[in-house]
Amino acid sequence: MNPQATAKTRSLADLKSVGKASLADFHLLGVDSVAALAAADPRELYERLCRLQGVTVDICQYDLFCCAVAQARDPHLPPEQCDWFWWSRRRKTRNATGAGGAED
Repeated sequence: MNPQATAKTRSLADLKSVGKASLADFHLLGVDSVAALAAADPRELYERLCRLQGVTVDICQYDLFCCAVAQARDPHLPPEQCDWFWWSRRRKTRNATGAGGAED
């Protein structure tokens, strides 16, 4: 993430863990700004991506969507939560303990 970017000037490419492939996915999904991403639901993004691509996309993409949406909503998110794999560990822990819900 670009540390010089402010909440108003951040682009999707400024978000940590978001690379070229994720930017292409956001484009396919019609997400064109940080504000649009902040209003999105990660599970809905993941399910739409699966439908649009006609395959079950790797579940880690859902983790990345959780990560990106969280950053879009909170520009001061703790640094460890800006890594997609933090969200992957969270999902796996919740699934293992049965604490999961619609998001898991």
